[in-house]
Amino acid sequence: MIAEVIINTIAKELNNTYDYIIPDSILNEIKMGSRVFVPFGKTKQEEGFVIGIKESSEFANKEIIKIEDNILTEENVKLAKIMARRYFCNIADCIRLMLPPGNTTKNIQNRVKDKKANFVYLKKDIPEIEFDIEEGIIKSEKQKRILTFLFENEGIHIIDLEILTDTSRSIIKTLEKNGYIEIIEKKVERNPFAHKDIKRDKPLKLTNQQRIAYDKISKSDYKEFLIYGVTGSRQNRNIFAVDTKCNK
Repeated sequence: MIAEVIINTIAKELNNTYDYIIPDSILNEIKMGSRVFVPFGKTKQEEGFVIGIKESSEFANKEIIKIEDNILTEENVKLAKIMARRYFCNIADCIRLMLPPGNTTKNIQNRVKDKKANFVYLKKDIPEIEFDIEEGIIKSEKQKRILTFLFENEGIHIIDLEILTDTSRSIIKTLEKNGYIEIIEKKVERNPFAHKDIKRDKPLKLTNQQRIAYDKISKSDYKEFLIYGVTGSRQNRNIFAVDTKCNK
């Protein structure tokens, strides 16, 4: 299988797709939108994005070095292609606009790392666990407490499980060893703006002319309006704010 890769660069002359052989080791992982590293030039490797996958290519003679992540979707790639055609820019430029905050830099060390955590799930069916409790196969009260708690709270963070059941990590690991539960590492979704104080803009004071335009638009049944203003002026910005709020 062959991957069509666009190099992550602002250079216009490199706004082309390059065909690379997909190694068997990553064949099941790679897809449109994958971020990969590929050999480029004589001794250099570059970061790129997979924007297409096909059966064969007469130009592909080098393999993808590794896959970094599947950060984009197929819909993201299609939109980037449309944007590049419409605005005459690099596909890579459009792709970078879709990357989460902290992931746009090419310096991997400076990127925001995905936070991962351990979550606990039942591995055996509830009736089977209940039978083992009733038959005395599971004797520890703390183990019973963990298992009965998981009957209705499966997929809980391991630290929360310890706190809410007043147990320890060693007891949880014992249940894992005995095959009653499994501990799965999962990525934790984070909001990059969670700790930022983002202040809202205050409403701008309209001039007399803007007030007249606002009143006409707000009372109209039309969905679209053609409005006029001085480009780059404060008055122009105010008028367009009015248009945005009053479209119905």
